[in-house]
Amino acid sequence: MSQDSAAVPDAARKLAARRRREIVAVLLFSGGPIFESSIPLSVFGIDRQDAGVPRYRLLVCAGEDAPLRTTGGLELSAPYGLEAISRAGTVVVPAWRSITQAPPPAALDALRRAHEEGARIVGLCTGAFVLAAAGLLDGRPATTHWMYAPTLAKRYPSVHVDPRELFVDDGDVLTSAGTAAGIDLCLHIVRTDHGADAANALARRLVVPPRRTASDMGHQRYLDRSLPEEIGADPLAEVVAWALEHLHEQFDVETLAARAYMSRRTFDRRFRSLTGSAPLQWLITQRVLQAQRLLETSDYSVDEVAGRCGFRSPVALRGHFRRQLGASPAAYRAAYRARRPQNGAPDPALRPERSERPERERAALGAGAERFSAAALAGHGLASAETGEAGKPQSDVYASRMPETAVGRGAARPVLPGQRERPVG
Repeated sequence: MSQDSAAVPDAARKLAARRRREIVAVLLFSGGPIFESSIPLSVFGIDRQDAGVPRYRLLVCAGEDAPLRTTGGLELSAPYGLEAISRAGTVVVPAWRSITQAPPPAALDALRRAHEEGARIVGLCTGAFVLAAAGLLDGRPATTHWMYAPTLAKRYPSVHVDPRELFVDDGDVLTSAGTAAGIDLCLHIVRTDHGADAANALARRLVVPPRRTASDMGHQRYLDRSLPEEIGADPLAEVVAWALEHLHEQFDVETLAARAYMSRRTFDRRFRSLTGSAPLQWLITQRVLQAQRLLETSDYSVDEVAGRCGFRSPVALRGHFRRQLGASPAAYRAAYRARRPQNGAPDPALRPERSERPERERAALGAGAERFSAAALAGHGLASAETGEAGKPQSDVYASRMPETAVGRGAARPVLPGQRERPVG
């Protein structure tokens, strides 16, 4: 995921003889936003060898018949067609014009063929929808713009969508979140190919940070209440808004169904069709998110937090919290505060790993929670899997996945980039 590539598994397929590693093909479509389209063109298409950046050869390919119209009515003319992709070791789809439209079959065939022949396939922002339509994301982790992540997860249920990441590296298939995250992924590719010095030199030329994470951007706050874009015009939008404003009250799905003037069965069906998630699990997830905020920003006891988040008892909060985040509320608060600077003090994450940590901090975190503080908190936000009453995963999940940690039960298992801890859905 948005981490170093050192532990990312090598691509399983050997690169075909006619394909060259230094050749990057960028696939453009009509209606694509010009900003996302320009990112790989700038990163891979300009000779910066004087700055210590190894050179790539760029092939700009039209994914459909010209002219290609883009932002502001501009028309582009790509010098190559789909046939040029057969020479590329990396193929980038910078964006797709509409998540409601199917990409051209010829372009999908070209992407499948490139992948079968060992090429690295990259989707920036909504380009992930093109990769998914080609079947290249089946059974893989992926990301896209947070606003479209629920739609991607609902339309392609075999894709493990994680909107918390700036980018996801799954070896030979890579995806990025919205807009500027495409720069982060392109820098990651340069870092993977040529090392940190080359990537840092390129970042200096582009005047961007050499390496960002989702937490650097406060990315989580955009995810807390994300829903599919199309729900805004649906009558359920008012019910959802009411639920988010009254999380501190104790109400259930029957209450929401009544506010929508629907039977419980009809409400469940409509909610699932819009969000890809059952209303009960969505409501529980929002309550847990509210509990996270209170644990991070207040000194309320766990019992008080439970009451202020609409849980009927602290036991209910603890059970749902542990299922979604892999830790108890108390351990989560301790780990969060351990890694947050307090009153101008240095960030504890920058201190030596164990020898200089105060004894009281280690006691509060438990045997495995120090790793939890770095791993779990880096991606906190949504449920790891949608569960029913028996705790069994359901198939229509739209939920991010948390690292499996065992606070207080020994050291946590480290999560490697691109590694899937367990199947989702």
